Amino acid sequence: MKKTFYSNGKLLITGEYLVLDGAKALALPTKFGQNLIIEKGENQEIKWKSYDSDGSIWFDDIIPISVILTKTPFENESIKNTLITILRTADQLNPELLLNSQGFNITTQLNFPKKWGLGTSSTLINNIAQWFSIDAFTLLKNSFGGSGYDIACAQNNSPIIYHLEEKKPIVETVKFHPAFSKNLYFVYLNQKQSSKSAIASYKEKKNNLKEAKKIIDQITETVLNSKNEDTFVQALESHEKVLSSILETKTVKESLFPDFTGTVKSLGAWGGDFALIVSKENPKPYFLDKGYETIIQYSDMILQLHGR
Repeated sequence: MKKTFYSNGKLLITGEYLVLDGAKALALPTKFGQNLIIEKGENQEIKWKSYDSDGSIWFDDIIPISVILTKTPFENESIKNTLITILRTADQLNPELLLNSQGFNITTQLNFPKKWGLGTSSTLINNIAQWFSIDAFTLLKNSFGGSGYDIACAQNNSPIIYHLEEKKPIVETVKFHPAFSKNLYFVYLNQKQSSKSAIASYKEKKNNLKEAKKIIDQITETVLNSKNEDTFVQALESHEKVLSSILETKTVKESLFPDFTGTVKSLGAWGGDFALIVSKENPKPYFLDKGYETIIQYSDMILQLHGR
């Protein structure tokens, strides 16, 4: 008995933060993701090993199934306790899977460096949901929380427009493969951001977002349908200004790359993980000179399958 599940990583191109309040967001599944491999175990326990993309083990522990079936709260946060929380939530949604089990040997394998922030948690949650035959959006909502766009990317092999309607996820697969994609790059900023803390910070600062949400919806539409690079760039730069105003934070270009001649757009939690670069000239020398060594072309990062 060996089962393997796989989920795609994600990059949020528009709508960061405001997607939590119903704004439409353009999100792209990546060529990178995570496997979950389930094998039969024993002693009514789960032996769990998690591998990073370089083959190193970043988590290795044994969890008695009895610990998952109990509801004793945790006093501190840890990787193990977070995993148990997800498994407890999954068990509540489908109690049959663990009830009479002898145990499991479980391996997770990332094919991107964990620090990149492409969805170590979301790919895990979607894989566990597949294993338990439960709804991944419900599992996310009941455990981690968040908008769920990353779960939608985990499940789809094409670009998506995502929004929440009465707190329910609406996913539309779309065509998005700009003619100028050869001028698009992703640069890793090497500042891992916590989604939880970034969302908490946003909630503290948000005021009346109704107008901002309308603007972001329009920008998302423009980015999706841009036929030329200039329109695309203008939309991205408008997006940065809107979020900069809401978050009362400098844009990533203002704070890190003021002398760069191309466009820099924050992705996801501001200040960390990846940024989208639009540049007619090869930007690699500029970013390497600044100490940013991970620069990935659009075609090497994003799944190329088209939506409807």
